[in-house]
Amino acid sequence: MRIELEQVEPKEIERRSFEIITKELGDRRLQPGTEQIVKRCIHTSADFDYADNLCFSPGAVEHALRAIEAGCDIVTDTQMAKAGINKRILAKYGGEVNCFMSDEDVAAQARRQGTTRAVASMDKAAGRYGKPIIFAIGNAPTALVRLYELIAEGKIRPELIIGVPVGFVNVVQSKELIMQTDVPFIVARGRKGGSNIAACICNALLYMLEKDRG
Repeated sequence: MRIELEQVEPKEIERRSFEIITKELGDRRLQPGTEQIVKRCIHTSADFDYADNLCFSPGAVEHALRAIEAGCDIVTDTQMAKAGINKRILAKYGGEVNCFMSDEDVAAQARRQGTTRAVASMDKAAGRYGKPIIFAIGNAPTALVRLYELIAEGKIRPELIIGVPVGFVNVVQSKELIMQTDVPFIVARGRKGGSNIAACICNALLYMLEKDRG
């Protein structure tokens, strides 16, 4: 069997990938203003289900872009997501990425309260920040549940929640809880998601902002 490889220059690989994604989406209509986010999630995962399962609250993208431009920070629930976010672009607007999951005080609080580090890290973020935050949750449904509780208690008001944890236990339910709040959200309904998807949604927003201001 003869295998023929497509000859593509390294700098053209991403552009060519997006051309393929656009072609394969065909005449499927995406929510206006969300196209680049959906396509980047497909590009990251090779999973076209994101064209259907990504849910956006009204005005979420525009609100997130304004928040980033005003210097908000991003808090993630994994070091993997933190590593994948383009910190250089975020820093241009005065923001930084934080993940508290590995902090000793977070581990100690989780042991003391008999909960997950993800829960304790959300508590730390709520208690520490005086500046606006976008939460990018790609792994821990318990982080989303705790954010839902903190919002209900009036202890935090995120600029945006990216709710894309992956898995089987309380994953679907935690996403549905976030969609019941009045906080702007981007949620991958169902079981799919991951830290890579959380990071790529952040990056899609950052690249949109750069393109608009470039």
